[in-house]
Amino acid sequence: MVSLAFYNLKGGVGKTASAVNLAYLAAQEGKKTLVWDLDPQGSASFYLGASATTKNESKKILLQEIDITEVVLPTAYDHLSVIPADISARYADILLNEMKQFKKKVAALLNSFKKAFDIIIIDCPPGLSILHEAIFYAADWILMPNIPTTLSIRSFETVLQFFKDNDINSDKIKCFFSMVDHRKNLHHETMHEFYKDKLFLKNYIPYLSDIEKMGIHQAPLETFASSSYAAQCYREVWKEIKRTCL
Repeated sequence: MVSLAFYNLKGGVGKTASAVNLAYLAAQEGKKTLVWDLDPQGSASFYLGASATTKNESKKILLQEIDITEVVLPTAYDHLSVIPADISARYADILLNEMKQFKKKVAALLNSFKKAFDIIIIDCPPGLSILHEAIFYAADWILMPNIPTTLSIRSFETVLQFFKDNDINSDKIKCFFSMVDHRKNLHHETMHEFYKDKLFLKNYIPYLSDIEKMGIHQAPLETFASSSYAAQCYREVWKEIKRTCL
């Protein structure tokens, strides 16, 4: 089992769209794939047509008031399952802060699926908190989509420093550019600079309306626009992630 956490300090960088689309591609290859939605917004759950079946389910999972293996829901797609988020996920930091050895909590929950799934994809909320620290320790890889702009790159550098200051292995971070707008010179210049230092995956996700239409279709991009350039880009990113992480 390999765990991939899709994360960024900033919101609005294409994190959830990437998590859902890449999870779908993994499942289509026959890999038993689980999306664990830990973002209180529940966008990944929405894209996959799922919602929590128990009140305050996210909170109860962390408190172990319910067995995490019992809240896994199937999706409409073969080999793809989801643990939906609800608004109670906002309590995660408070709950973890009150636990001894909180860093091991997420790892223990992931370990529950060691034999049931090939890939677990965690959709993290934006921010940098106790929950994120626990995820950083637990996940095999941290996948960070970044918009090629000054503030987005600054967030990336802040996360790198956090890993260094807290003795977390930064080698598990894999970054790729997202929401790339080829009309903007700044995007091209920023990408060139970071490609030169080999800090980012070669492939990237463009800023295209087809991706935004996921909300209208409530489905992964591949299911309604498989021939689009955006879908092709997700496939190329997935190929590169497989070469480096799986």
